[in-house]
Amino acid sequence: MVAPPDNDVLWARALHFRHNDGSPGLSGISLGVGEGEILAVGGPRGSGKTTLLRCLSGLVPVAGGEVWFNSVPVHTMRPAARERLRRERFGWIDPAPVLVPELNVWENAALPLMLRGTARRPARATALEWLERLDIGDKARKHPADLVHAERQRVCIARALAPAPSVLFADEPTAPLHRADRRHVLRTLTTAARSHGITVLLATADADTAALADRTVSLLDGRRVRTVHLPPVSGTAETEGRAACSLSV
Repeated sequence: MVAPPDNDVLWARALHFRHNDGSPGLSGISLGVGEGEILAVGGPRGSGKTTLLRCLSGLVPVAGGEVWFNSVPVHTMRPAARERLRRERFGWIDPAPVLVPELNVWENAALPLMLRGTARRPARATALEWLERLDIGDKARKHPADLVHAERQRVCIARALAPAPSVLFADEPTAPLHRADRRHVLRTLTTAARSHGITVLLATADADTAALADRTVSLLDGRRVRTVHLPPVSGTAETEGRAACSLSV
């Protein structure tokens, strides 16, 4: 087992993962992510983007290969240690907003801070700051049921950013938002990440979203690829020519 380069906050080598039905999710993926880097993980639906983020964050154990965080081997951690790592150092944004219905908006945004032991007043102040930056501060005392879908997602993004995680895993974070709102929210997210030195792994199938990252890694069928050319609608004459891709080695 070889330790990763010192300048990589996340490093993976030859990752393999299989789904519960036995189908391959990842097949030999290797990559490194520098501290403070915003890395977009691109590719079409089903390419393995979410699976890669789940493996890198320790949410699921890998079937083979290595995952390191700050030179600590995540792949050898016991489940309790991985859970503690996710709670204390990582943040996660799902494509669908999930909030605690009994808590109001600012309490939901402050929840990770309070779970870490932050007192209620400073946790509330930090949560309100992020809610304001994401244009949802006026709903701070409302409950999730009183919000529309896109507003709930903004609260989830504020909740992920409030504790200033070392690494933020964002799985299609603006999927529930209207296109007009996406760029503003993404710019808030990326600007905040850079100003706080947060490393971001951003899974997306949207080229405009990926363009805001420092670098893009593309996946296809659980493998890294150098280029991905999606085919047009089935039946057109140029389908075969546009479907070419090059697997990295």
